[in-house]
Amino acid sequence: MIELDFEKSGGLIPAIAQDAGDGTVLMMAYINREAWEETLATGRAVYFSRSRNKLWRKGEESGNVQLVREILVDCDCDCVIFKVEQKGGVACHTGHRSCFYRKVESGSLVEIAPALFDPATVYGK
Repeated sequence: MIELDFEKSGGLIPAIAQDAGDGTVLMMAYINREAWEETLATGRAVYFSRSRNKLWRKGEESGNVQLVREILVDCDCDCVIFKVEQKGGVACHTGHRSCFYRKVESGSLVEIAPALFDPATVYGK
């Protein structure tokens, strides 16, 4: 079993999701040991939701699951990159393909990519 260093940062480590096809950084979340083990066992990205304090199986509400195609682990074993196939084409809860859909320009945030769906329709919130 691959041992990641969950203890260094209080049980959670960063997990970056990157499109396995074109390299776009889709999102950053956290994983705990249980999320890591489930991801390895199922091949689907599982994260730990800090706001809900529970496992977050990516796409369980939206259907936009992430199939893990490759995993990279950093030199300190305290950060991972999941290279994923993003089903549905959308990773962000805002309806954007990537959570990184804005850039800093002249001291402001400027949207550089359009939303692909209306979150209220998908999540009912």
